[in-house]
Amino acid sequence: MSKPQAIARLTRLRHATLASVDPQRLADYYRQVIGLGEIARDKERIHLTSESEQLSLVIEAGEQPGLRRIAFEIAPDADLAAMRRKLSEAGLRAEQRSDALPGIATAVVFTDPEGTEFELVSGWTPTSAKEPIGGLSVTKLGHVAMCTPDPAATAKFCESVMGLRVSDWIEDRFVFLRSGHDHHTLNFAQAPERRLHHIAFELRGAAHMQQACDLLARSKHPVLWGPVRHGPGHNIAIYHRSPDGHLVELFYDLDRMADEELGYFDPRPWHRDRPQRPKVWGGRPRDIWGMAPSPECVEFAR
Repeated sequence: MSKPQAIARLTRLRHATLASVDPQRLADYYRQVIGLGEIARDKERIHLTSESEQLSLVIEAGEQPGLRRIAFEIAPDADLAAMRRKLSEAGLRAEQRSDALPGIATAVVFTDPEGTEFELVSGWTPTSAKEPIGGLSVTKLGHVAMCTPDPAATAKFCESVMGLRVSDWIEDRFVFLRSGHDHHTLNFAQAPERRLHHIAFELRGAAHMQQACDLLARSKHPVLWGPVRHGPGHNIAIYHRSPDGHLVELFYDLDRMADEELGYFDPRPWHRDRPQRPKVWGGRPRDIWGMAPSPECVEFAR
């Protein structure tokens, strides 16, 4: 088999699909705390949008909670037939779906070698919520982090087949990958099996972060770690758990690489390296400032 070429240039993370044993409870949390609004529902799914009218989350019924699918946007003029051909050359079965999701006209869907399904979305239209959006009204779905037994092999697949770029490593066990300008939209941490590591939503700034901490306290979702300014990505972040037990990150001030040809992230005064280029982070402390994680987050933060 010849070496596969990247199927397309993935631009931005579009939405994620989660399975839950209690979809309504999980949807209520994302509506009332995170601040998404319901677009539509059927017997199988609840669709949630952001205030900017972008489909952000799909919740499905499942026997156990977990991540089902991740969607990335591709260029509207992408050659879908060529994409399916390249996926086939990489040993992956792909199918094209039309009008399967609110605001999404066309998607090419495939499953990666570790069983995670990806939707490549070509074009979208605004999707208004049927209700006023409350809670935090987050800006967008920022990134999805997963576990994998072999981060190096997974990163190689994401680069060679999906066209993602490596932004940073933590030693050899946690890789950060970008699709557009943001430092990372997809992450992989080393663990015995593929599963969801955490899901992250972007906030507007420091005042929004304070509002998040207050709302989490009122809704009895303890902050397990943060506020902290990370090293890789340099985002300011807090972490808590959803009703399904998954870690949810709320963040702002993430590094951006506006020009891939320059190869460094937009300069910031807190960068340790000038300029800050993709690298391998090791040793302690890696974070720029902030409290150590609580016991519930120690394994996650290693």
